[in-house]
Amino acid sequence: MKFAAFETSGEWCSVALWLDGEILSMEERAGHGHSERVLPMLDRIAAQARIPLAALEAVAFGAGPGSFTGLRIACGVAQGFAFARGIPAIGVSTLEAIAEDSAEERVLACVDARMGEVYCSAHERRQGGWHEVMPALCIAPSDLPIPAGDGWVGCGNGFAAYGSMGCARVVPDIHPTAVAIARLAAPRLARGEGVDAALAVPMYVRDKVALTESERKPR
Repeated sequence: MKFAAFETSGEWCSVALWLDGEILSMEERAGHGHSERVLPMLDRIAAQARIPLAALEAVAFGAGPGSFTGLRIACGVAQGFAFARGIPAIGVSTLEAIAEDSAEERVLACVDARMGEVYCSAHERRQGGWHEVMPALCIAPSDLPIPAGDGWVGCGNGFAAYGSMGCARVVPDIHPTAVAIARLAAPRLARGEGVDAALAVPMYVRDKVALTESERKPR
């Protein structure tokens, strides 16, 4: 199978091509420039691979949680790409992608959700895949739950923003990448789990976009 993968949920813009198990990728720190970078990056990778975009059979994207704008960009690009070509799309958890990028066995993935909160979930590697021990939550850093058992490693920029939050070991510089999205999406697409473009949606976890003026005032 050949498909594209996009990840724009944070400050990095990441694009990958899965070509029958081989992965080509490109990543740039984009700030707020994801929308201007993502498709040109895909074009450059496709040119490098010498494969026409029309040959791609599916598209995967980082569905969230993460930046609201970033999630909408990845989802919108994936939807447009899938709709125009009549191919399936699939969203992948950005927190699970952090676990995949970590190379650890037990991962408490945590990213800064702003507004004094974090997005988090826990994943354990079992039989070559990831088992979700704790579903995605949006909570205050002081309330971060540590799963029972030993060997849990905190990964993601939530730990850079708020410290260890009770974790014995943290790796704060890990972020979700399109390579991880592609690796996680490949077996799911092979099982036929891709959906119509209109059904591919972001996973926001939190509905609130920003604090009100009164909420921003010190108490």
